[in-house]
Amino acid sequence: MQVHEQSICGAQVVAFVRHLLRHIPGKLLIIWDGARIHHCNAVKEFLAAGGAKRVHLERLPAYAPDLNPDEGIWRYLKHVELRNVVCQDVEELRYELRLATARVRHKAHVIPGCFAQARLSMSP
Repeated sequence: MQVHEQSICGAQVVAFVRHLLRHIPGKLLIIWDGARIHHCNAVKEFLAAGGAKRVHLERLPAYAPDLNPDEGIWRYLKHVELRNVVCQDVEELRYELRLATARVRHKAHVIPGCFAQARLSMSP
């Protein structure tokens, strides 16, 4: 996960996908919505230049939060892991978010539950 304080551009999307490819072996499934940033020239060029060899993209509609498991993760972080957390500044919020995401990684039911809520299967 990467956190940015401002909107990101295509180059940052490509940098994040490259980061994932360095740290996750094998094929990588990326599920994203139809936001313009996800199909901008920088992303298209990256995929055409060989990035698509290990990356499979599944595109959701541009605005369909009920179909996006990512929305469930954010909702869980906000209403469970970060409930009653008050931060003094952005750095403290960043720190608390990092702790919260680490806790979620150890709760095996949360991520599959978000896929199920979005009526998506995690099976191949």
